[in-house]
Amino acid sequence: MTFEAILPELKSGKRAVRTGWEGTELFVELQTATTFNGDPLNPYFLIKTADEAYSMWSPTDCDILATDWQLVD
Repeated sequence: MTFEAILPELKSGKRAVRTGWEGTELFVELQTATTFNGDPLNPYFLIKTADEAYSMWSPTDCDILATDWQLVD
């Protein structure tokens, strides 16, 4: 799938990964708008890896142009 195709799935709460990633990346998911100390937070992407906790993630040009995205259960 393309990033354009996977983005609506991420917005609906699903998780996705690129099959071309050859590291410990397990999935990317979208954290919806929330608050922190009473102030609003905009939505942001998180990535989960096998050896770390969640980290903030921003897609690179390669991620946006890739066609190897797939949904993860």
